Amino acid sequence: MRDSNNQMPEDIQTFEEILSIRRVTKVVTGGKNLRFSVFVAVGDKNGRIGIGKGKAREVPLAISKAIERARKNMIRIPIIGTTIPHAVEAKFGAAKVLIKPAAEGTGVIAGSSVRKILELAGVKDVLAKILGSRNPISNAYATMEALKMLLDPYKYANERGKEVEEVWPKSRKR
Repeated sequence: MRDSNNQMPEDIQTFEEILSIRRVTKVVTGGKNLRFSVFVAVGDKNGRIGIGKGKAREVPLAISKAIERARKNMIRIPIIGTTIPHAVEAKFGAAKVLIKPAAEGTGVIAGSSVRKILELAGVKDVLAKILGSRNPISNAYATMEALKMLLDPYKYANERGKEVEEVWPKSRKR
């Protein structure tokens, strides 16, 4: 879904959510250099999600850098009805995330950055649990690793030469 310059098409509407803003300093001979580190998630609420980090001397510039990087790193995730096709578990550093599909009407039951990422991706019914780390950046990376591991039921069934209902009984459109 990218053009020849490996950029996202401009006609796709995206939504941004700031996950973390940090003030960071570098100690040098003349004193301290102050900068801001911003971590954002960008999604179209229709199965596409990306995260990015930006650093600059001013917050607005750092935000724009982070959004640009997040748009470049967008991935597509399979969504069946209002939830994900199957449970996944991923780890990034000390952060571990467990994401499970939920029945329609359950809502997004997740914490911190995991909730924001899943909502921006367009998942409406899901259960998630963060284990290990409380760092929102590590949790976001673990969430993205989990979402990358999701299998598309239609592609999976096609590779096996079967109907989707045979391989994935819950994948029927509701």
